[in-house]
Amino acid sequence: MTIDDLRARIDALDAQVLDLLNERARLATEIGRRKADRTESFFAPAREKQVIQGLLSRNGGPLPERAVRAIYREIISACRALEKPLRVAYWGPPASFTHVASLQKFGSLTDYIACDTVADVFATVSKKQADYGVVPIENSTEGIVEYTLDTFNESELIICAEVYVEIAHNLLSLAASLDEVGLVYTGAQPLAQCRKWLEHHMPGVALQEVATTSRAAQLAAENPATAAIGNTMAAEVYHLRILQEHIEDSPHNRTRFLVVGHTATPPSGHDKTSILMSVKHRAGSLYRALAIFDKYDINLTMIESRPSKRTPWEYIFFLDFQGHYQEPHVQKALRHLLEEVQFVKTLGSYPEAE
Repeated sequence: MTIDDLRARIDALDAQVLDLLNERARLATEIGRRKADRTESFFAPAREKQVIQGLLSRNGGPLPERAVRAIYREIISACRALEKPLRVAYWGPPASFTHVASLQKFGSLTDYIACDTVADVFATVSKKQADYGVVPIENSTEGIVEYTLDTFNESELIICAEVYVEIAHNLLSLAASLDEVGLVYTGAQPLAQCRKWLEHHMPGVALQEVATTSRAAQLAAENPATAAIGNTMAAEVYHLRILQEHIEDSPHNRTRFLVVGHTATPPSGHDKTSILMSVKHRAGSLYRALAIFDKYDINLTMIESRPSKRTPWEYIFFLDFQGHYQEPHVQKALRHLLEEVQFVKTLGSYPEAE
């Protein structure tokens, strides 16, 4: 076959693909109509995970797994928008890593609302000015995001999903070289994740902390003698050069983000549950509480403590474990836990991200 023959074959396939996509969209629209009658959520992370996993299991290539995920993220986003356009709040400004996580979870055909703080994300969703919110919870090298954890203690929102984002930091600037940079804007966590590189390659250069990487990029775009630590999306949005790629000290750097909303997520078969608890003030109370998870064969994946901010030296524990709160053994464990601790608050069960 000639190149023209191959192109003609591609054109014919594209026409078939478009017809099939429109048929899929019509079916999704009908599902949306029926969901509206039953007041069901239009965002179904358990179902979306099932769709993606099914496609990956039958993918024979040459498309890699990453490409299949990206293609179907946008197909699902487009079909969901026909059911009901979603509004998603995130910790901004635009091009922050939380914005990247939001796009990775909800796709581009979603209405996004940039918020100044994590608390503003929670407030926007609580007031129903947005359907869902996306917030960072932990980084693989720097640990927990404390202000997110503290906000969960005061909020009634439910965790609906999680998403992991590979973190690659770049040095962004209007300058033509590192020698022209006298000040670097950076968020606290990016600074901690890039400190060795900065000390080695930019000794003596002033560092100024700001709230987010996207805010750092905004500031760097105003002055060619400055730079920012940020992602490639920030470079595009704020028209900055990438002076140096991958300045993070660890090549295995990921941040976990949570999606919060008002609607509980049904079991997917591979779920995670998050809770808050406070233990009683007596010897061995934390040990006895944690032993309950061992008794019911439940795998804890994270435990963090934070001051309750109500009583001096009283702490709140944030726990993640595998399983859905609707599963019988999880329900038994939570009932048993209530007997041992001062309080338990279930924040939500949701599909484990890959």
